[in-house]
Amino acid sequence: MTLPVTPPAGVPMIRIEQLAEQPHFVRLQPLHGVRVDLRYVGSNNFAGRSLYGSLDCAWLRREAAAGLQAAAQWLHARRPGWTILVLDALRPQRVQEAIWKDVEGTPMQHYFAHPGRGSIHSFGMAVDATLLGPDGREADMGSGFDEMTPRSHPALHEQHLASGVLTPAQVQMRRWLADAMAHGGFHGLPNEWWHFDHGDRDRVRLELPRVY
Repeated sequence: MTLPVTPPAGVPMIRIEQLAEQPHFVRLQPLHGVRVDLRYVGSNNFAGRSLYGSLDCAWLRREAAAGLQAAAQWLHARRPGWTILVLDALRPQRVQEAIWKDVEGTPMQHYFAHPGRGSIHSFGMAVDATLLGPDGREADMGSGFDEMTPRSHPALHEQHLASGVLTPAQVQMRRWLADAMAHGGFHGLPNEWWHFDHGDRDRVRLELPRVY
């Protein structure tokens, strides 16, 4: 996939290649109780191919990283041995633009922010995550990461429980994840159990620069 390299006019941007020089961004790897497996680096994602290529996307803004650390600590205190696995973090604007070209006009469009408005991922203020058990295996969440179907919608939990689409254990795992992230200042979406924004989305878009 060919990625554009010129940011839109008038939008404050930071090139991802310059993040190491930015004091407001930190790498994910040093965070205690957090593991990282960015699915857009390889082919284990909705597109079936690498979307990041050689880009180093294991970053968050400092405030979101602190929130993620707090979420991991809260989880560990209540479920010893359990950890948060980050599936996506910083997603550069140039990648969001390329993804949009692939999904625009398809049912998948509703799961991605229009690049003109900006994905919260592109500000370093969102993470996609799941849980790892003490055995190192991913928790059964009832649907896969980036499974863009109603089965993935937290807003439909009660309906899915009543119909048997999801089990109580699967919904409970999603709630453990959501509760942990909430204690780190994150909030989820009604249609993706894995996605969490840190802080107010409108303020993020208004006040912070995007990473390109």
